[in-house]
Amino acid sequence: MRNPVHVNRGDAYQILDLNEQTTNRGIELLGTWWKAPFATTASYTYVQSGEMELSGGRSDIPLTPRHSLGLVAVWEQEGNGRLGVECYYTGRQRLEYDPYREFSKPYIIFGVMGERRLNKYIRLFLNLENLTNVRQTRWNSLLRPTRGLDGRWTVDAWAPLDGRVINGGFRFRF
Repeated sequence: MRNPVHVNRGDAYQILDLNEQTTNRGIELLGTWWKAPFATTASYTYVQSGEMELSGGRSDIPLTPRHSLGLVAVWEQEGNGRLGVECYYTGRQRLEYDPYREFSKPYIIFGVMGERRLNKYIRLFLNLENLTNVRQTRWNSLLRPTRGLDGRWTVDAWAPLDGRVINGGFRFRF
């Protein structure tokens, strides 16, 4: 990206034009395997993004994990129901203006989902997300010890904030 803009929230609140380009390079691999009644999808993403720092050096762009990995597997009995599992890995990310840490912790999220057909018109579903109960607050507080120069009392979110999520319900077909 040419002529990038940087918001300095460190020593003074400033909006600055950077002299050097911001770069983003990466690769994404996606694969699917299917053999009834099973289907599996795997993905891997590598991102190397950089920008000039105010001090003159280059660094990774904040809140951009270099490595991400996902795996989803589903078993389906056509017309009756399905059951799936998912697992996602997010690698460490550079943090900006975080008083607690310079880099985030890598984390893994695991989930299970299911759906059962009760009759021609009604399906029951259950979705269990983030069963590992990953929350950013397990490592550090979201609240800053003092207000930032931009007026914020919170740090940037780099991991899930809500932890484990369980939801379910009925789907109606008309």
